[in-house]
Amino acid sequence: MARTTTHTVTNQPPPLVGYDVFGADRALVEAVERHTEAGLLDEVLDELSALGRSAGSAQVQEWGVQANENPPRLRTYDRYGNRIDEVEFHPAWHRLLGKGVGSGLTTAWARPAGHVRRAAGFLVWTQVEAGNCCPLSMTHAAVPALRADPELAAEWEPRLTSTVYERELRPARLKAGAVFGMGMTEKQGGSDVRANTTVARPLAEDGTYELTGHKWFCSAPMSDGFLVLAQADGGLTCFLVPRVLEDGARNTFLVQRLKDKLGNRSNASGEVEFDGTWARRVGEEGRGVRTIIEMVAATRLDCALGSAGLMRQAVAQAIHHCTYREAFGGKLLDKPLMRNVLADLALESEAATALTLRLAAAYDDGSAQERAFLRIAVPTAKYWVTKRCTPVVVEAAECLGGNGYVEEWGLPRLVRESPLNSVWEGAGNVQALDVLRALQREPEAFNAYLLEIGGARGADHRLDAAVKHLLAELGDLEGIEGRARRLVERMALVLQGSLLVRYAPPEVADAFCASRLGGDWGSAFGTLPHTLDLTSVVTRARPVA
Repeated sequence: MARTTTHTVTNQPPPLVGYDVFGADRALVEAVERHTEAGLLDEVLDELSALGRSAGSAQVQEWGVQANENPPRLRTYDRYGNRIDEVEFHPAWHRLLGKGVGSGLTTAWARPAGHVRRAAGFLVWTQVEAGNCCPLSMTHAAVPALRADPELAAEWEPRLTSTVYERELRPARLKAGAVFGMGMTEKQGGSDVRANTTVARPLAEDGTYELTGHKWFCSAPMSDGFLVLAQADGGLTCFLVPRVLEDGARNTFLVQRLKDKLGNRSNASGEVEFDGTWARRVGEEGRGVRTIIEMVAATRLDCALGSAGLMRQAVAQAIHHCTYREAFGGKLLDKPLMRNVLADLALESEAATALTLRLAAAYDDGSAQERAFLRIAVPTAKYWVTKRCTPVVVEAAECLGGNGYVEEWGLPRLVRESPLNSVWEGAGNVQALDVLRALQREPEAFNAYLLEIGGARGADHRLDAAVKHLLAELGDLEGIEGRARRLVERMALVLQGSLLVRYAPPEVADAFCASRLGGDWGSAFGTLPHTLDLTSVVTRARPVA
């Protein structure tokens, strides 16, 4: 009997696939153009467009789905009963990580305009699959910490900045490239790493130690090496723990279990124990936090970049859906209220992109003034951009209606991922208090911040008023710790506003300043003043290369 056809499928948008994720993001392209020297620009744009086309391809997007649907598994023992502590990943994970390494996402320290091109690439690659960006971030960020020991840096930096990914566990000296993880927090202390109890006992060879203790969160436990903190005789100290020793024997690195996480499912986060684990000291005893702080700063910027990438992908999916979907007699994109929602989301995305790429450019510059700016701007950006990610992604999912709540449409994975960067590398309170420390102890950092926002002075009266209000708040020190979040939020918005006023199209800057700085905005997305040019804002954010 012939099957009866009940209906014809219509009015469903085509998949957002087969496009250049980088080239279709005008705000990102313009940020790269703004922060790259003319002599390098063609090379950088070509490189990023190649990565963008890969990220937008059907094959690579399928790898992202496969890596998340097949999370890593811990194999504590082999079939003979030998302890091996290995984590098995789906082949798609290795393809993604290999592509990220091969595309230069760990090479920022080794080439001109390295941080800007790497930051843009990281923002693009996060949109494919955020989990593999964890080892990419740790590997990138380990370089400045290792430079505290020139001998270690000379040995390891060429491996960490290599474009070769080799997944097998073997001595690092035999590998063309290596990836790094990190282990700082313990059960009893969390972000308070000075409460760590892992002990380091010196061995006969100078600079080598034996570790005993644990790490409650160890990122990427199948990495070739790890930077960890432990208590030596001289106090909290930074150490390098190789996964495999020089003679080919496995270092004692006992993976107790893998975390069952809300999101970031493709990536392994483990609980590990050290029991006579061999380690090499990095930097001086008692200066562990100071040694590892540059790594922490770099990973904090990556948290902001990752959130900017998640927001961009969510906004791109929402605008793409509404471009094709019809309801109540017309395209959703043309409905005034939906246009307001999409424009509001696009503002958040562009502001995050402009801020994070500006910080990457400061790394490339490397001057004393730019380093001072980074000291205060990185925790500010990390606090605010990662905080905005979840509400943006959830609202974008709502733009797809019921489809946005269905796994096949991709938004649920973004929703689960969206809170992560706010938690990793110091949650919101940690970032806000770090900004306060910079304000109180490092006046050159705040001076650099003022110089940066001063570049937009007089360009918008709402921005000028917001700066005046910010300075008044900073002048009142009473109860400042309890006001830290409010203060850092205002600092972030003023900084974003100053960048958009200088570099974004007038309609984008006008909408941002009216809503975020001028107070003409509600408590939910889609409450922008209706008199603004919202059509231009949405058109700019549409993912069309």
